Amino acid sequence: MNPVVLHEEQIRNLAGMSPQAMQTVAEGFIRLSAGDVNLPPVLRIDFPQVQGEVDVKTAVVQGWDSFAIKVASGFFQNNTLGLPTGNGLMLVLSAVTGKPQAILLDNGYLTDLRTGLAGALAAQVLAPQHPVVGVIGSGTQARFQIRALNLVRSFNELHIYGIDPQSVNTYAQEMTKELDIPVIVHENPRSLVEQCTLVITTTPSHIPYLKADWLHPGLHITSMGADAPHKQELDAEVFRGMDIIVCDARQQCAQLGELHHALHEGILPDLSQVWELGELLAGTQPGRMSEEQITLCELTGLGVQDTAIARYVLHQSRL
Repeated sequence: MNPVVLHEEQIRNLAGMSPQAMQTVAEGFIRLSAGDVNLPPVLRIDFPQVQGEVDVKTAVVQGWDSFAIKVASGFFQNNTLGLPTGNGLMLVLSAVTGKPQAILLDNGYLTDLRTGLAGALAAQVLAPQHPVVGVIGSGTQARFQIRALNLVRSFNELHIYGIDPQSVNTYAQEMTKELDIPVIVHENPRSLVEQCTLVITTTPSHIPYLKADWLHPGLHITSMGADAPHKQELDAEVFRGMDIIVCDARQQCAQLGELHHALHEGILPDLSQVWELGELLAGTQPGRMSEEQITLCELTGLGVQDTAIARYVLHQSRL
């Protein structure tokens, strides 16, 4: 039998922002924290001449009869060409025979979806119950993170800061209509952080901009933009002010992202006091224990998320 080929429109109809999809991603994190996942390092190719990058991610989960290999690209000059900056596809193969089962031509949609759902899972265990929500960045993940957050938290206004005024204005108009709540635009990231209790950073910044002296009791930060060693959204000093530090995978975050910088600069001596998201979801480590705690979750994006969401799509297609 030839592999099933599914295109983006079909995939969007099969998998969206739902509790079922979120639980599928949660199961991947939980199995990882239990030691049941073979998670190879990320294969990365950079194209600096066009501000491009390609990541290849995969993971095999013990007892699951299939796994995914995901190729995702981000070419950040594409918007000047009228093209999406993100793209990609996933291959699903049998974990028993190695035979290809499906080709998911999702154009990066499933990466966006599973990343948004991971943000919601982080908020579920770490964010205040009634947060004032702010997002830094106005691109695709600024949208997916907030849509997914709706699954686990209620909020009656949204704060936004971004460096491109036109993009921010478009975002504010779209999300005001979609969420039916006010969207408040900030002129600088500091005012957003100081007024919010849940801040989500979604930028591919190479220069840290979120400072330690902006932190305040009750704040939770989810950072998901720094998915490469040269990217950084948070000043490393931010880690000194945290009561709880969580990441998606210690081994991966030690090599890239915010934790990588904090370790390199000696702000964190090691990862012994850093929990994995799957540990909180499984209940083996506590999440937020008081409204006053300051917490952080770093998401660099894992192959186990890709395997989980790809298998979910294939299952839904067979119903």
